[in-house]
Amino acid sequence: MRTITDGELARMTDQDEDLVLINVLDADDFAKEHIPGSINVPQSREDFADAVAAKVGEKDRRIVVYCASESCDASSRAYEKLEAAGFTDVADFAGGMKQWKEANRPVEKGARVGARSSR
Repeated sequence: MRTITDGELARMTDQDEDLVLINVLDADDFAKEHIPGSINVPQSREDFADAVAAKVGEKDRRIVVYCASESCDASSRAYEKLEAAGFTDVADFAGGMKQWKEANRPVEKGARVGARSSR
């Protein structure tokens, strides 16, 4: 499993790298707080990989998944589902919202629809 740190994720977003950042928690958790630019696709959905494919397009698109914290396993389960579905450039930000906030990085609230960048 490929994991990234909050510093790596911050660099990628600061440099406007072409990626789709996916919060894989339920919609209520996403609305409470999420990383700016991220979209919400709950990994608990039965059709999770199909829903991600519908949002991001090609399976070679860079995707970063995250959840609440290192003790939350939703992002690792999401990673495994995407890998099994044939996505080729997936990373897990395992520290999640907890680590993001501890690093004093920006947080958004409310629902957000759509991907952060287009290809």
